Amino acid sequence: MHPLAIGERTFVWGSQTYVMGILNVTPDSFSGDGLLTSEDPLRASMDMARRFVEAGAAILDVGGESTRPGSEPVSVEEERQRVVPVIKALARELPDAIISVDTYKAAVAQEALEAGAHLVNDVWGLRADPQLKEVVARAGCPVILMHNRSNPASVEVRAQLGKAYAGAEYVDLLSDVKRELMDSVDLARQAGIADDHIILDPGIGFGKKVPHNLELINRLDEIRLLGFPVLSGPSRKSFIGYTLDLPPDQRLEGTAAAVAVSIVRGADIVRVHDVEPLVRLVRMTDAIVRPR
Repeated sequence: MHPLAIGERTFVWGSQTYVMGILNVTPDSFSGDGLLTSEDPLRASMDMARRFVEAGAAILDVGGESTRPGSEPVSVEEERQRVVPVIKALARELPDAIISVDTYKAAVAQEALEAGAHLVNDVWGLRADPQLKEVVARAGCPVILMHNRSNPASVEVRAQLGKAYAGAEYVDLLSDVKRELMDSVDLARQAGIADDHIILDPGIGFGKKVPHNLELINRLDEIRLLGFPVLSGPSRKSFIGYTLDLPPDQRLEGTAAAVAVSIVRGADIVRVHDVEPLVRLVRMTDAIVRPR
């Protein structure tokens, strides 16, 4: 895989694991860190972003719509109002930061890129909004394509653990996920997006049952054999809660274990809420499995 220049930074895949810090500009994040609950969401977002960058986050992922099971969709206008001011402030005040916009809506992505975002993180792998691939292609920016079989009608509820998608049925988990990821890759290619601008995410927690998520992490190397950099996003997700019987605010150790195994299995990027401790974990794991 060729190195990828994003903004002023060059990502050399396989040389180290890059940390993506999550900035949820929402009131209803499943993890309890929605920044819209703050008195001053913009200031809270900037403070968190500075902490993340100082701790060693390589990418800041700004999202304005919760993907938790049972959440209500957000209109294009409302999502714009949430994420664009934050991205403008980040681009102005943290000019060296690499900014990702977490959206599947073409109109939101367009404004976010114009405001200073460097890449698009699409949880629907270019399948939700047909115009998004054109926005990405015109911008010449990288895109993260996630596998997603979520079904909002299929939700399990447990009082302590919150909500979790019960998960779709798979004939063969890895074969199905790889095939559907490559369907998204084909959509990107048809729009003129270069292969070296594509990053794959197996979609841990999205339309998968607990055993599916555990297996995906342990077999992440098979996703990487598709020939693209891989992002792993297990942070605080319900499969950890169900495995350890813990609510979101007590899932750091479980997240750390999932992140460490993801790295051992070849993840290039890990997307996390708890940036400070997990940057240290990433550096230590890299020192063991990716010595320089």
